[in-house]
Amino acid sequence: MSCQPWSVARARRHRRAALLTTALTLPALALTACGAQPAAPGGRPSGSSAGTGTSGGTSGAPAPLTSVPSTPSAPTPSAPGTGGSGGTSVKTVGTAVYFLHGEQVSPVPRAVTAPATATAAVRALLDGPNGYEARHGRTTAVPSGTRLRSLVIRDHVATVDLSGRYDDGGGSLSLRERLAQVVFTVTRFPSVHKVAFEMDGRPVHHFGGEGIVLDGPVGRADFENVSPAVLVESPLIGDAVRTPVRVRGSANTFEAEFRLKVTDTAGHTAADVQVRATSGTGTRGTFDVTFPYKAARTGPGLLTAYFMSPADGRPVTVDTVPLTVNR
Repeated sequence: MSCQPWSVARARRHRRAALLTTALTLPALALTACGAQPAAPGGRPSGSSAGTGTSGGTSGAPAPLTSVPSTPSAPTPSAPGTGGSGGTSVKTVGTAVYFLHGEQVSPVPRAVTAPATATAAVRALLDGPNGYEARHGRTTAVPSGTRLRSLVIRDHVATVDLSGRYDDGGGSLSLRERLAQVVFTVTRFPSVHKVAFEMDGRPVHHFGGEGIVLDGPVGRADFENVSPAVLVESPLIGDAVRTPVRVRGSANTFEAEFRLKVTDTAGHTAADVQVRATSGTGTRGTFDVTFPYKAARTGPGLLTAYFMSPADGRPVTVDTVPLTVNR
């Protein structure tokens, strides 16, 4: 009997201690459930940076490391026209550079990469005609070894800075031809209306030993004497065409009239149509016509621009564009 009061008293003391322990534990559990971090020595939440009060590093602090390793995502396939990884877009633009056919400018196709399309086109011009073009009479008056130093477009004027090799050799016709080649190549782009020339960083006012005067930016109209009476801008040499064929360009012929003829691989005339430009007889106009042709079979063919001589009525060939004519 004497030991029962001691046992009861001790049991009561144990219950009070358990209640006190529970009371102290519950606030810590409540804090953890609400997302707060346990306090580290010094009173700052562990894992957080000074001045930040948000878990996960959303205020500039590094995000907390996770114990679950991330799985690398599969690479995203590049869309057509892109340059591969990283999604960098590489756009190819079709244009033309202007060589010579005889003593007159003649466009040939080139593909250049945007956005520096005019710069790439001039560099392609300086490379000269390829073998196919050379076999079909395309030449250049630009001296070999000429380099493009820079090209800047501002207010529809392209300032083209070329190396000093550009004006080496040649008479007045050759000098005008090489100037025209650059002018026509750059003004193929709608954003450019005229060209100003520099050599080795200095503005050109007198070009070459013949002293061609360049008293300001020049455009296509300044080189009418080295432009064919009918300048076909499309299709270009080596292009493949189908019926009906669309032909575009400019012309300066008597009463703005001329003819276009398509010859197939057998030498037969597949089409021969009369065309009228928007102007002529001393003023260059434009034309854009579509017409059908009937070829015997597919193969190399020829587009010929010609006019009938007002003096004797005979055909006068202005230019020829070798094509692949599809039946």
